[in-house]
Amino acid sequence: MKVSRAQAEENRERILDNAAQLFRERGFDGIGLNDLMQAAGLTRGGFYGHFDSKDDLAAQATRRALAANREQWKKQTDRSLSAWIKAYLSDTHRDHIGAGCGLVALAGDAARGGAAVREVFGEGVESLVATLQAQMPAADADTRREQALAMLSTLVGALLLSRAVGDAGLSRELREAARRHLPVAVR
Repeated sequence: MKVSRAQAEENRERILDNAAQLFRERGFDGIGLNDLMQAAGLTRGGFYGHFDSKDDLAAQATRRALAANREQWKKQTDRSLSAWIKAYLSDTHRDHIGAGCGLVALAGDAARGGAAVREVFGEGVESLVATLQAQMPAADADTRREQALAMLSTLVGALLLSRAVGDAGLSRELREAARRHLPVAVR
């Protein structure tokens, strides 16, 4: 049965939304096309009507996840950078991988992924750095960029490691140490 353009676009969006979440939860190789399509309420047969390959989907879902991150970061940092840092390094964020930061969840997959995924990931990093750079305390743009890069690296690394260790105490220590070593003006 043929679907309308509007329905096809709605299906495509549903696939991307589900893939962005499931790739964060399970990684690119941790879920197959059948399961991705089933999560979207569709059959595998329709996949290639929307995407050239699973790599194409991975790149587009990564873009979706990182764009959502940027919007969330922008809203939070516009209100209070220190409150955002507290939420970013919280137990709740640590425990909700599928809804959490795409940088943390997808970095390893992006590093092993194809050129399109790495390009999208790089664009996402640049976009998030720009969001943070506007919040940094330094007077000149170059130093604000360096501060934003260091902050992003510290936060992402701390969250990634805190998710990877099995010890709740060590997980908390990693996140607390990261927070304490951010510039005073931003924590």
